[in-house]
Amino acid sequence: MPRIKVKRTSTVTDMTAMCDVASLLLTFFILTATARQPEPLAVSTPSSTYEFKVPVENNAILTIGQGKVFFEVAGVKVRAKTLELMGEQYKISFTPLEVQRFSAIGSFGVPIQNLKSLIALNGADRMKPGVQPGIPSDSTDNQLNAWVLNARKATKEINNQDMRISIKGDAKEEYPVVKKIIDVLQKQSVNKFLLVTNSEAKKK
Repeated sequence: MPRIKVKRTSTVTDMTAMCDVASLLLTFFILTATARQPEPLAVSTPSSTYEFKVPVENNAILTIGQGKVFFEVAGVKVRAKTLELMGEQYKISFTPLEVQRFSAIGSFGVPIQNLKSLIALNGADRMKPGVQPGIPSDSTDNQLNAWVLNARKATKEINNQDMRISIKGDAKEEYPVVKKIIDVLQKQSVNKFLLVTNSEAKKK
């Protein structure tokens, strides 16, 4: 009796549809991702076992180190509005190009009088040592208080939400500098803020 031959089926799978989906997903993530801006002041934050991610939206970060204070507010529109409010307060006019360039800057730390010069620099030159001396926060010229206040106003106007504030301090920073920043926040009745730390393994 002759053996029945089973018809072999092809094992080749058409991957065209899968490749199309992968390409679309890759394109979506590339276009929507935002590059992390380099920080002009590198700080070594203290360690902690408390796990809570810093909010990405409606958040401002005050970076403290070497006796200097740097400021960063989340959101391109909020940054542009904050700069507009600061310009009105200090009687400084910024061109649309300057507003656009400032909106792309992350953390910064210069007096408002030197901000135009900082905006004109490229990214590499902004990171050079000595270019950014920090935002003035003493009693005679407390520009940090103005930045925080105007950023809160801008966040409320743009996102209709209150701005959260995170403090990122160097582990070796002296307490009086940190206390001065906290006093600025309490002056505006901001008594809730986050302290940025490094994750540490929990002890068993």
